[in-house]
Amino acid sequence: MNFAELRFWGWLALGLICVVTARGILGRVAAGRMPVFDKVALFSLGLFLLLCVSWVTFIIFLCVAVGTYLGLGWILRYHAAHATEYLLVLIPLQLLPLAYYKYSDFLVNQVLGLQAVGLEHLIIPVGISFYTFQKVAFVIDTLAFHEPLPALLDYLNFAGFFPQIVAGPIERRRDLLPQMERFRFRWDPEAIDEGAGWVALGLFFKCALADNLATYFDASSVTNPYLIWLANGVFGLRIYYDFAGYSLIAVGLGRALGIRLTLNFLSPYCATSATEFWRRWHVTLSQWFRDYVYIPMGGGRTPVWAWNVAVVFVASGIWHGAGWNFVLWGALHALFLITNRRCKNWIPAAFPSWLLTMVASFYAWLCFYERRTGVLLAKLRVLLTPHAYQLDALRAATHHWAPGDAMVLAGFMALAASVLLLEWVSVRRENQPYYYLRRRPVLVGLVILTVLLAPETHNSFIYFAF
Repeated sequence: MNFAELRFWGWLALGLICVVTARGILGRVAAGRMPVFDKVALFSLGLFLLLCVSWVTFIIFLCVAVGTYLGLGWILRYHAAHATEYLLVLIPLQLLPLAYYKYSDFLVNQVLGLQAVGLEHLIIPVGISFYTFQKVAFVIDTLAFHEPLPALLDYLNFAGFFPQIVAGPIERRRDLLPQMERFRFRWDPEAIDEGAGWVALGLFFKCALADNLATYFDASSVTNPYLIWLANGVFGLRIYYDFAGYSLIAVGLGRALGIRLTLNFLSPYCATSATEFWRRWHVTLSQWFRDYVYIPMGGGRTPVWAWNVAVVFVASGIWHGAGWNFVLWGALHALFLITNRRCKNWIPAAFPSWLLTMVASFYAWLCFYERRTGVLLAKLRVLLTPHAYQLDALRAATHHWAPGDAMVLAGFMALAASVLLLEWVSVRRENQPYYYLRRRPVLVGLVILTVLLAPETHNSFIYFAF
């Protein structure tokens, strides 16, 4: 579901028209059936939009969702007293499609070196990492807190709520399921107005910022540190505005339908430490690893807490992608967090702390986009080599772009910096991410900028690949 494409909004409008029409007819002949109809309609709308993405995505989602429900129901009915033992069977089965489509090529060909033919051409079903983790959490939460198995229809809407199914947020049972159990299609002008504001902000992030920055992303240089830093900066801004844009649109669609989704990004580039960065970046994934991996291993209260951090972040890196570059990305962030905790008594003032956090974060983004291991290691070394920052390299960097392209890129970087400034003010003054960006006069300006600046061709959301 590419929110940046008009086709999505056309399909959504068509689906909603069908729902409203059917509701009108049913309200006259069987008004008592309306609550059930609303839930059926919501799930059907989600399936319809998922099928518009691809039939493979549609089928794999249904297999994971239905298989999870049936497996959990079997455990609760026949083996509730020994449920934790059967988790060792159900969870691997849940993860099996994810392991096959996303990791089989990496494990078989790159790790084991078996050179199996065909695995490298597997197409990863959109959203499989997100909805699989949501269902694993659902199973664990249900058994750990001795919760009953919900009605199938409520569970399916929890598992397949269309705004967040393909790229999060990764919602928990306690937050989303109760909302699905009482869901009704309602015309609520206040909720629609609030949701439209989030959608407008998300579309601005994606179409006006992320897609334009993607046009000027150039990772060709291997020896010039200035150009490598520029590529890191452009990519870091692009991935943030791309993924946060999707998440904000999902939040907006949810609010318009009366569903409150978790705000997945809390202005992470305002963070003044590695710890704060991960409280603000991809919030629901961070919470998932904290609750289901880090705390069960002992968390931060054991002598081996640094090992726990390393395991969690290497696993987080692997969640993002099957490649040594993602393993290294996770290891670097583990190093940042361990260093942050070790040196917490020597934390400098706010601005130096923010600058250090941003340098570390943007340094690590290199691992996200450069997947050639040898080239990646060479670039990482260049950035840490003082004598590479010579005047000749700076001159070469200034002449790398044609004057017109350099001006346009500088303009988009300045626009991104202005948005980040508003985010900073929102966090520091109001303690609400995006507070000033969601004021009505600002939103009007952002809508105008989106219309004026959105490129004719849209890039897919980066996290669709995850």
